[in-house]
Amino acid sequence: MSVAISQQVDYFGPFEQLSVHYDAKSECIWYEMHASPRPCFTTTLLAEIALFQEQVSQAIRRKELKISYIVLASSVPDVFNLGGDLNLFRQHIEQRDRQGLLVYAKACIDVLYFNAAHLHLPLTTISLVQGSALGGGFEAAMSSSVLIAEKGCELGLPEILFNLFPGMGAYSMLSRKLDFNRAEALMTAGKLFSAEELYELGVVDILADVGEGINVVQNYIRKHSRAKNGLHAIRQVRDYLNPLTYEELMDVAEIWVDAALNLTQRDLRMMSKLVGAQNRLKPSAAVNVVN
Repeated sequence: MSVAISQQVDYFGPFEQLSVHYDAKSECIWYEMHASPRPCFTTTLLAEIALFQEQVSQAIRRKELKISYIVLASSVPDVFNLGGDLNLFRQHIEQRDRQGLLVYAKACIDVLYFNAAHLHLPLTTISLVQGSALGGGFEAAMSSSVLIAEKGCELGLPEILFNLFPGMGAYSMLSRKLDFNRAEALMTAGKLFSAEELYELGVVDILADVGEGINVVQNYIRKHSRAKNGLHAIRQVRDYLNPLTYEELMDVAEIWVDAALNLTQRDLRMMSKLVGAQNRLKPSAAVNVVN
């Protein structure tokens, strides 16, 4: 994807796996992921998102840029993000490197929580999903205030296929959007769901026609801007009544780390197959590989 009306700005970066564009008219900044060698959350991508978030926060607090909206998207065709770096997971698990797993998990939680907390500023965060979002990619998409997805996109949590669970916020966010039973049903289904299905459930907030995602984001911003003060206040009330805390996310991540270290060789072989699916950029294969 590309944000045609936006201008690239040199204020942010330097980045290898992110592209940043700023639209002054709508007070919106877009950051698009393009991780390598796989479109997953590499350590480089995580570090760059953390740097981007800090740079945005500083630019706003210093009044260097006027930003009211931040949009997370992807410039990889047909892929939003395939989730955690499974190859790195496998290496840490085989080496019994609990600290390595925990460092990675913390890096994920740091950027996810800061996005979910809208940088502790009067911002609206938006995720635009125009391709498949798996595992941590789905979690990242849900961490925004608004999740917009194009019809036909597939989102899911495949971790149960290799005997694990999505430990970077999925349970916390899904249980707040739905309830514990439906959250667990999604987490243990071992399959992908269409954007339409998740919209009916209330996980996806806005559906866009194929190829219309950018226009839908821009229309949302125009409409939201007319009542921004009241809508921000409503969100503050929601956050107050049902807060998502950093401590909760990290406590769950610790459980994930310990569960990961319990995986068997059979589980790790399945993980290796999913790494191959990531390499081929075919998210559906990552779920169908066990069928």
